Amino acid sequence: MSISHYSYKYGHGSKEFSLESDRVIKEVTVAKMPLLEDVKAAILDAVYHPIGSAPINELVKPGQKIAFICNDPTRVANSFVFMPILVNEMNKLGIKDEDMHIVFALGTHRNMTHEEMVEAVGAEVAGRLKMYNSDAKVSEDFEYFGDTSRGTPVWLNKHICHVDHVIMTGTIVHHYFSGYGGGRKAILPGVAAMETVRVNHSFMLDPNAGLGKTVGNPVYEDQMEGVAMFAKNHSVFLFNAILNAQHEFLKIFAGDYVKAHQEACKFVDQVYGVEIPQAADLVIASCGGYPKDINVYQLQKTMDNAWCAVREGGVVIIIGECEEGSGSKVLEETCKRLGTADAIKADLEKHFEIGANKAFAVTRLTKKAKFILVSSLDKELAHDMLFEAVPTVEEALAEAEKVIGNDYNIILMPEGSLTVPLLPA
Repeated sequence: MSISHYSYKYGHGSKEFSLESDRVIKEVTVAKMPLLEDVKAAILDAVYHPIGSAPINELVKPGQKIAFICNDPTRVANSFVFMPILVNEMNKLGIKDEDMHIVFALGTHRNMTHEEMVEAVGAEVAGRLKMYNSDAKVSEDFEYFGDTSRGTPVWLNKHICHVDHVIMTGTIVHHYFSGYGGGRKAILPGVAAMETVRVNHSFMLDPNAGLGKTVGNPVYEDQMEGVAMFAKNHSVFLFNAILNAQHEFLKIFAGDYVKAHQEACKFVDQVYGVEIPQAADLVIASCGGYPKDINVYQLQKTMDNAWCAVREGGVVIIIGECEEGSGSKVLEETCKRLGTADAIKADLEKHFEIGANKAFAVTRLTKKAKFILVSSLDKELAHDMLFEAVPTVEEALAEAEKVIGNDYNIILMPEGSLTVPLLPA
């Protein structure tokens, strides 16, 4: 019997474990794609030869004002690499530093500290441009653009409303209910008010809201409609990068926020979509370390991807530190108060609340399989969210065997927040 040894990312470190080699039927990893050899050249090529849009030098005129939308710390974007290049290029096109600013797309996440802002975009850019948190709870920071056909009130941050161009930056991965990240999400939910996000995200309860799905997905379509209401009278330019699991640049897409994003999503499917031979008895998945496992709120994306690879009645072991706990008091309180996925869904259908929606996202997965976290998370808190928390992979395996016995197969997902397992058609 041969033994294989593994080291999977966990927080800022790793967790080591060993398995019988013949149990492992697949290790799901991001497709091996060539890296961009010259990232700066690729960035400039993308903005001067954009998809579905005039090149940046035909759009931007001297003396104009520009707002950049950048990711918050929960999403790896490498903004510190591309922002200095983009800002310096704007200077060459006649835009002064004082006529540019950055708005961080927090959605409903906590505000960033100044140090986090500097880390995100780099000290050079942070020292030159004004930077703002888009705090969804500060109602006076938002301007109204009307309601979508589904009834979402479109309130967007004032710091993107009075400029000549909005440049939406970020990266794209699959998203568990809005199809894909990136693109329009920089604006909605990124720099939208709480009520805008709340109503839009309520459509996640619809069975057509799902991972990798855009057509017929009410969340995606509502976001697109809301952003179109803004873009009708504003210049919006997309700049999205695709990274591998090591946060290295694979490709950059820029231009029209609809057309460029559609092309980027096709590439995302090639990079992150991975065929598996069958659903496994046991799935072991790492979120990929910090910040993807900073809390349960972020770790849930890995749970969703791992869910795709496990059989009904199987077990999923998630390796994720959760140094910030659940990431949402509302998530915790909803799970504790209602106790089951069905009760949480029924409550959300009566009144949809941000944070409570994450309680549904987490607990609904446990109807298919048992989830065990290798985590620093409080055991009682984990139990409230319908999974177990143990400190080591060995303990998790022992718990898993109580459910699936000793004769089982395994799918491994070392890059679980990125990879989407695909069963044979």
